[in-house]
Amino acid sequence: MPTVKEKTAFANRLHLALKRIKLPSGKNGEKRTIDGPTSLAMHMTLRYPGSPITPQAADKWLKGRAIPKKDKLETLAKWCGVDLHWLEYGPSPTTQLEVKQPAVKYHGKPTQANLALAAQIHELLPHQRYLIEELVTQLELTQQIPE
Repeated sequence: MPTVKEKTAFANRLHLALKRIKLPSGKNGEKRTIDGPTSLAMHMTLRYPGSPITPQAADKWLKGRAIPKKDKLETLAKWCGVDLHWLEYGPSPTTQLEVKQPAVKYHGKPTQANLALAAQIHELLPHQRYLIEELVTQLELTQQIPE
């Protein structure tokens, strides 16, 4: 059974993941977001093949009082465009230890600004570092030119 700390950490990751979702714009072109448990329940029910998700269940997820079962987590992760393991548990210890090779080799001496930035990233919480890693990966993918 998950601890209170694990449930709270899940809720924090869920809030981050929900911010990634791009919903259709509203009537006046304003961006729409998941603004509460009712909205989350409605959108999840549209995507989840099982029984409907209640606003009460979604509220428990958002407030860190419960973690959904694996099948609902899979639907949430797919919908939010995040890794299932990250959503349920946070960054895996193995991915935190991996040293990724940059797509573009840097040939030069690191500047003070580069070192300061690296130190700032190192001080972030694990889930924040994960988001930075994902952003850098996406930026690298857009810059890669086939050889």
